[in-house]
Amino acid sequence: MKRQTALIIIDMQRGMQSPLAGSRNNPQAELAIAMTLEAWRTAQAPVVHVRHISRTPGSPFWPGQAGVEFQQDLRPLDVEHVVEKNVPDAFIHTGLERWLRVRGIESVAIVGVSTNNSVEATARTAGNLGFTTYVASDATFAFAKSDYNGVPRSAEEVHAMALANLQGEYAQVLTSAELRQQLQWL
Repeated sequence: MKRQTALIIIDMQRGMQSPLAGSRNNPQAELAIAMTLEAWRTAQAPVVHVRHISRTPGSPFWPGQAGVEFQQDLRPLDVEHVVEKNVPDAFIHTGLERWLRVRGIESVAIVGVSTNNSVEATARTAGNLGFTTYVASDATFAFAKSDYNGVPRSAEEVHAMALANLQGEYAQVLTSAELRQQLQWL
C-alpha cells in the first residue's frame, strides 16, 4: 500500500510579499509551491496550510492585518487542514502531530518560508518525531541577515546553510520537480 505524504505549506501569507520583509532568494518559489500544491490536489493527497499569527502588536502577521491572510494563489480549499501557530515550529502547541498520526500519515513534504526559520524548525521536529521528511529547496526561500559575528549574509547563503543543516539529518532535500515526480512513490 502506498504511504501517504502530507504537503505542509508554511507561512505563505500576504505579509511575506511585502518589501519590508527584506531581500530574499528564490523569486520563483511561489510558482514552485503552487505547482506542488496542484500536484497534491490532483493526487488527492493531504495538504496542511500553516499560518503564522504573531503575538507582537503592529506585526504584519497580527490578527486582523492584511499580512496575516493567505496569498491569493495559495489559499486553502475547504477540505484542506489549516494550522495556526505563533512560534516558528508548526508542531508546537498546534495539534499538527496528532492530526497527522490520526490519519496514519508517516511522511511530510515541506515548502514555504522562511527556510532558516519556520521551515527548518518544522522539518527538524518532523524528523525528530519520526516522520519521513522532505524539503523542496526551490519551493522555500529565506531573507538576508547577519550571522552571529555580524557578517552580512545574502538570502541565498542563509537558505543554503539552512538546507545543509537539514539534509541527511532531519530531512531529504529535493527540488519541487523531484518531489512532484516522486509523489506517486512517497
